[in-house]
Amino acid sequence: MKVIFAGTPEFALPALKALLNSKHEICAVYTKPDCPAGRGLRLTASPVKQMALAANLTVVQPLSLKDYAALEQLKGFAADVLVDVACGLLLPKEVLTIPRLGCVNIHPSLLPRWRGAAPMQRAILAGDAMTGLTIMQMDVGLDTGAIFRQESILLGPQDTTATVEPRLAELGAKMLLSVLEELENGIAKAIPQDDTQTCYAAKITKEEAMIDWHKSAIEIDRMVCAFNPWPIAFTQIGEFIVRVFKALPLTEAQNIEVVGTIIKSNKEGIDVITGDGVLRLLEIQLPGGKVLPVGEVLKARKEMFSVGKKFTLINN
Repeated sequence: MKVIFAGTPEFALPALKALLNSKHEICAVYTKPDCPAGRGLRLTASPVKQMALAANLTVVQPLSLKDYAALEQLKGFAADVLVDVACGLLLPKEVLTIPRLGCVNIHPSLLPRWRGAAPMQRAILAGDAMTGLTIMQMDVGLDTGAIFRQESILLGPQDTTATVEPRLAELGAKMLLSVLEELENGIAKAIPQDDTQTCYAAKITKEEAMIDWHKSAIEIDRMVCAFNPWPIAFTQIGEFIVRVFKALPLTEAQNIEVVGTIIKSNKEGIDVITGDGVLRLLEIQLPGGKVLPVGEVLKARKEMFSVGKKFTLINN
């Protein structure tokens, strides 16, 4: 089949690679325009654009797909199907019907749970026991299309968005080829979603990553996991911002009322009072420094994290 691939981030790369190694013809790759990145804010091509150019594919980077010229260009590729993997471009109603077999989306959740922009992070934040991957027929709603195929994976206590994302990306690539085969043979079946089971995965903001020590140790630990690799959970001690990359909730109760207070500090970790339980910080980063195990940080900053010191909200 002739396939238009629409994607932007690294999450989309396994699917693009699978298509490159398949019998299907990629007639065009749609991706977001180059964006400023790095300290120098130089215009940088998306991961999908870089892979597409390396494979000598036609790359299209429209600001929008709503205008007449963009629609006519897309029609000109005469594609059988469009595959969207976190492209970041809004596909208006007119686009959905241009490919002969419509548009297919790879979404990293068990739809209808976690429709929206940040499904992996929201699943971890909510303490879901599992998440998964859905391939659906796109319609005009937000992740509301009928489901072709769905598979689940378990979420472990130390799973982060950084560990879950590549697993789901590889899973989606394998599932995609099966769905395209069924579409090509006219045997694909799409099952409507149960809208009564819907919940939404709102976009993540940097402000959400600020640790509120009044929350429970379990809730804060989920924040640490969900916000890794971005925006990274953070807190403040004295004048310094501390970013937390790994932690461990402890079950023992404590009789200290001041949340955020350090009650133990050694090479095993920094134990902090929360609104319910104790959170042990295991890997942290200080301003301008590397991400290090707490034991390494304490060799140079033992006084900063001594027992009785307190973590606070930013500027509190």
